[in-house]
Amino acid sequence: MKQPGGYKTRQKEQILQYLTSHEGEHVTAQELSRHLEDEGTPVGTATIYRCLDQLVSEGVLRKYTLDSRTCACYEYLPHGGECSRHFHLKCLQCGKLYHVTCEHLCELESHILEHHGFRIDQSKTVLYGVCAECREKQ
Repeated sequence: MKQPGGYKTRQKEQILQYLTSHEGEHVTAQELSRHLEDEGTPVGTATIYRCLDQLVSEGVLRKYTLDSRTCACYEYLPHGGECSRHFHLKCLQCGKLYHVTCEHLCELESHILEHHGFRIDQSKTVLYGVCAECREKQ
C-alpha cells in the first residue's frame, strides 16, 4: 500500500508528520518552517513549498488561497479525503479559517440550486467576517 506523500525524504517525513498531527487545522508554510526550526531541524523555504505542492498534487493536502493579502494555507486530508461538505469562515482580524458544517448553510445551498440553478462548490466557498474571539477583544 502506498503511503501518503509518495517518495520519502527526511524533510518530507518531518513535514508530513507535522501536518498529520495538525489534522483538521489550516497550516501555513511559515508556521511549518517555524516549527521545524524550533525542533532543531530547519528546512529551507523552497523545500517546504516544493513538498507542499507535491502533497497537494498527490491529494494528501488541500491548498487554500483566499486573497492576495494572506499566505496560502494547507489542510491535511486523511486517506485522500475531500474538504467539500462544509463552508469556510475567514476572520478578517486574526486570519483564522474555520470549517463550518451547518444545516442552515446547507439549506441556503439547496435554495440557490433550486431557485437559481447554481450549484455551489463548498470547498471554494469562504464567508468573511470577524470571529467571536476577536469581537470579544474589541
